[in-house]
Amino acid sequence: MTTEAPAPATANHDSATETPPLATKILLVTDAWEPQVNGVVRTLSSTNNELKAMGCEVEVVSPADYPNTVPLITYSEIRLALGAREDVEDRFLAFAPDAVHIATEGTLGWDARAICLKHKFPFTTSYHTQFPEYVHARFNWIPLWAGYRFMHAFHDRSGRVMVATPTMQKQLELQGFRNTAIWSRGVDIEQFHPSKRGIDGGVFKDLPKPVFVYVGRVSVEKNIEAFVALDLPGSKIVVGGGPALEELKAKYPNVHFTGPKFGEELARHYADADVFVFPSFTDTFGLVILEAAACGTPVAGYVAPGPQDILPGTGAGIVDTDLRKACLEALQLRREDARALAERYSWRSCAEEFRRNLEPLPKERGRRFWHKLRDLRARAKERRRLAKEKRVRERAAKGQPTT
Repeated sequence: MTTEAPAPATANHDSATETPPLATKILLVTDAWEPQVNGVVRTLSSTNNELKAMGCEVEVVSPADYPNTVPLITYSEIRLALGAREDVEDRFLAFAPDAVHIATEGTLGWDARAICLKHKFPFTTSYHTQFPEYVHARFNWIPLWAGYRFMHAFHDRSGRVMVATPTMQKQLELQGFRNTAIWSRGVDIEQFHPSKRGIDGGVFKDLPKPVFVYVGRVSVEKNIEAFVALDLPGSKIVVGGGPALEELKAKYPNVHFTGPKFGEELARHYADADVFVFPSFTDTFGLVILEAAACGTPVAGYVAPGPQDILPGTGAGIVDTDLRKACLEALQLRREDARALAERYSWRSCAEEFRRNLEPLPKERGRRFWHKLRDLRARAKERRRLAKEKRVRERAAKGQPTT
């Protein structure tokens, strides 16, 4: 039976006199990446862009790099890479990062975790989804404690577990997680802007007012039925796709389901809404809240992670245990206050917070570490060269382009 290497020692970050080094070479490992469209991917992609603008070198390891993938059960948009550990290790050794961040708990995440433990290299993780609650919502015969046991197994060796809100931080600490740290979110306030409202009469010009809108994945764990079943004046709109779409369309014929929207069209759907409704209890933040607010649209949500951290006291939204009451009260809010809330968030500050949370090797230790592993790196480089030549030969044999 194999045992894991002991957890790497980390510096005392409570010391007022110590300034931890900031990483400039960052290995980011994620099972969620482009072309997927969701809050996790937007967060990671935007953070990656900002890190590069700050002068960092970022190597992203994602399922897009590997041909052998399978869909995640209940979430087919996410592909899980199989048999990638050797290549991930080669890339780790060849890149020689200052810090490693493992963003998701999928197959690549577990591969990267095992590699860091093998080499006694510190790493950080992030908690993007309330996985135990998500699984329990989909399969109620799986208890919450089983989901949390899985999450502990993944995150307990992490130097820092990054979470989006103080509520999620407290919730995880109550579940026994240690070394949690806040990593907030940002929003593109140019793409999502109040000027998108009312163009050519607006995207909802033919519908009764007021307009209540939900944007996101249409699946059971998002608790969308709590919104579409409400007795509200005007119109209810659901923007997005997912496994529960057809069932909800059949059950609620008076609700308007638009399917997924992107870019300018998505921004207009946010901006032309009178209230954005966020019924989820399983999200850890709810990036869509900021996107709606950036367009000047007030938000209504439950007292849950995300809404209760972002909205109270801002005038930008209402949180309540009664979602209908929250929706009706949000109609009375000023759109200028919603926009002002979004302007307090930026992807640059998000990336800076992420970088401060990383667990990089101290400079001198890092120099010794990679010097010690130079032979492994050389062998990794040679394996990657041979693998590339093999792929070129295979493409040539099939008559495919070799560049």
